[in-house]
Amino acid sequence: MAIHFKTVDVNGTDIFYREAGDRNRPTLLLLHGFPSSSHMFRDLIPELADQYHVIAPDLPGFGQSAMKPRDAFSYTFDNISDVIDRFTEVVGLTRFAIYIFDYGAPIGLRLAVRHPERITAIITQNGNSYLEGVSDAFNPVKAYWADPSDTNRAALRGFLAPETTLFQYTHGVADPSLVSPDGRNLDDFYLARPGADDIQLDLLLDYASNVAAYPAFQAYFRAHQPPLLAVWGKNDPFFIPPGAEAFKRDLPKAEVRLFDTGHFALETHAREIGAVIRAFLQSHVG
Repeated sequence: MAIHFKTVDVNGTDIFYREAGDRNRPTLLLLHGFPSSSHMFRDLIPELADQYHVIAPDLPGFGQSAMKPRDAFSYTFDNISDVIDRFTEVVGLTRFAIYIFDYGAPIGLRLAVRHPERITAIITQNGNSYLEGVSDAFNPVKAYWADPSDTNRAALRGFLAPETTLFQYTHGVADPSLVSPDGRNLDDFYLARPGADDIQLDLLLDYASNVAAYPAFQAYFRAHQPPLLAVWGKNDPFFIPPGAEAFKRDLPKAEVRLFDTGHFALETHAREIGAVIRAFLQSHVG
């Protein structure tokens, strides 16, 4: 099984992506979160690519994708969703399942709302769509939403510090020695690039638009009843298990699996999560 590393121009923005598996098989689009990149899927892709066509882009401003200056690209979730929407068309995806995590969740769900006919299934890994899934750890960000002052913006710079990246990777993990330092160190490298801090602070401010979109996401669930699997690191300090269970309110057939790990559940449970995903996809997309 070979993983290919490619870059494609999407309306003037270079998007890097990883691709593996037979394109004639059902496709799974993997969408990463903050502050990571498609590198977070390095262990999951081999678990799936023997049966599925798997494709994982780096979002604009993240990883190896273009990080345009803020005066050339407005970093909002709507705009990033536009790029990823077009990316799927440029690389020839017509119907696909989505794996959504953290920031990737509101991006993937925007695609689902726009094109429900394209979405075959949803796997959400700590990718929230309900208010009860948002923990108190978001309170400093909520203060910034309420008052986007320079003081509140500066207060969030700690979210971009290496100590916070380490916390995201290891909090709630029973044995932190199982978490490779490579992922978090790569994330810190990308966060340290000139201009990356203000891009990420812009996105933290715009995250309010995702919470505002929760009713639209929930309406999509009710109207279209997509097959949904929630695989959740139950010790995530940001997106807590009630957010996983809440999917059943609108999708009674949703499957929820909780794992004894943290936010970046794939760092410790890629094999277990991969097995659950394979069984889920076999039941719903073949």
